[in-house]
Amino acid sequence: MRLRTLPLSLAGVVLGLMLALRYHDATPWLIVWLLLTTVCLQILSNLSNELGDYLRGTDGAQREGPQYSLAQGALKVTDFKRIIAVFIGLCCVFGAAMIWTSFGTFFSWQPALLLLLGVAAIWAAMHYTLGKNPYGYRSLGDVFVFLFFGLVSVMGAYFVVAHTLDSLLLLPASAIGCFSVGVLNVNNIRDMESDADHRITVPLKIGSRKAKIYQTALIATAWICILTYTLTNYTSGWNFLYLATLPLYALHLNMVWKCNGKNLDPALPLLVITTFVFSLLAGVGYLI
Repeated sequence: MRLRTLPLSLAGVVLGLMLALRYHDATPWLIVWLLLTTVCLQILSNLSNELGDYLRGTDGAQREGPQYSLAQGALKVTDFKRIIAVFIGLCCVFGAAMIWTSFGTFFSWQPALLLLLGVAAIWAAMHYTLGKNPYGYRSLGDVFVFLFFGLVSVMGAYFVVAHTLDSLLLLPASAIGCFSVGVLNVNNIRDMESDADHRITVPLKIGSRKAKIYQTALIATAWICILTYTLTNYTSGWNFLYLATLPLYALHLNMVWKCNGKNLDPALPLLVITTFVFSLLAGVGYLI
């Protein structure tokens, strides 16, 4: 289930939730359903990704990253299909419970919109590498990650609680989106050699050096977005609490520029955990 990816999927939701709790109330059950829906969507994405890569021969012995259960022979394709079906069901159940707890109905435009968004999220989670024409094999992963891990994650969580949206939320949502794309980009830089014969990724299109420049631009853009949001919504010095994570992002970029191939692997969990802590501190800074 690639549990180390779960903090990244929760980062945007946690930030959107805490920003909404500044002015709105949420029942404990609403928060539980929201977090469970997010976790199950991420696990569904991870399972579908492994199955899709395995079926196309991408995750072979030449892979720079960790070897997963299908490649090791620990599980069969039929096992994976059953597990994927279970998590589709869990996403539907938890997502429906979240919407009902928030709105008390499915028959108005707001819950109907969220139901459609949920269907889109399930489709996107499954079709990064799975299906006849997966978008992850056409260098579109960055777009979908920015959309679902950033904009949908932050603004969707906020909307579930507040039943309204503020256009300025595009700034923190974009920040989380850029950090999330950064995780995918580093993963793709690491796997350039093994990906070359199977799919097209941004690093394969532009080369390793430009991909590292792109990584630097993503991290810088995220910081510009969140600083702009804070300066626009300044209430106290606590709002800048997330600045404590800046040295970790600098360390991450240093690793990206110095390392290649399998040696890049430690840069991934560092960015994932740092982004989750960043979200917690950014949210707490406003709740205080």
